[in-house]
Amino acid sequence: MTIPVLVNGAKGKMGTMTVNAVNADPELTLVGTTDKGDDLVAEIRKSKAKVVVDFTNAVVGHDNFLKIIEAGAHPVMGTSGFKKEQVAQLTELCQRKGIGGLIAPNFAIGAVLMMRFAKEAAPYMDYVEIIESHHEKKLDAPSGTAVRTAELIAEARQAFGVQAPAEKPDAEDARGGLYSSIRIHSVRMPGYVANQRVVFGGTGQTLTIEHNSLDRESFRAGVILAIKKIVGTKDLAYGLEELL
Repeated sequence: MTIPVLVNGAKGKMGTMTVNAVNADPELTLVGTTDKGDDLVAEIRKSKAKVVVDFTNAVVGHDNFLKIIEAGAHPVMGTSGFKKEQVAQLTELCQRKGIGGLIAPNFAIGAVLMMRFAKEAAPYMDYVEIIESHHEKKLDAPSGTAVRTAELIAEARQAFGVQAPAEKPDAEDARGGLYSSIRIHSVRMPGYVANQRVVFGGTGQTLTIEHNSLDRESFRAGVILAIKKIVGTKDLAYGLEELL
């Protein structure tokens, strides 16, 4: 029996890629596509989708998650921009409803590895900054990947007692945004799909961990894996690594 899947945001570039990926997998069945203006809850119930993949935007991502859960389907969110308090709220909702979901800052396997390696390096280097670059149409900044990376680094540094160095920038925002005591610099311009560099510094040395998505096809394998793994779960997974 195949898994019935609905794709929300199907007219966008990531949505189109997901539709093609679902159609190409013999274990999945595309039962519906929705976009701006459609009644998401009604379409989920009508199609009897078990999994809904959402690639919309940061403005509506949280509300879409609530609608998907309300309709009784598993949300797989490729939309970024979720705040820490929203993740906590949605974690409680999934547990209460007994419906598992996924918020994935990044579906590229290489990006997941980049975040893992950054977390492992964090306790051993005194300085760290994140530079993330995306296409000009990405609304949220910093990216979900950068935010999740900062959280993982901060957790590792705190566990080992590493403190963020003091600084006094001369111009407001000249040093980027501060998230979990980590400086994040966001670039938005044509030519990028998704790029992130995590730069560590120590006495007489630097270490750079970098990941590039050169094409949206880099996300395909992660999306398909998430759809198949999320069915039957009852908790919220924050990050694709939790399903690997």
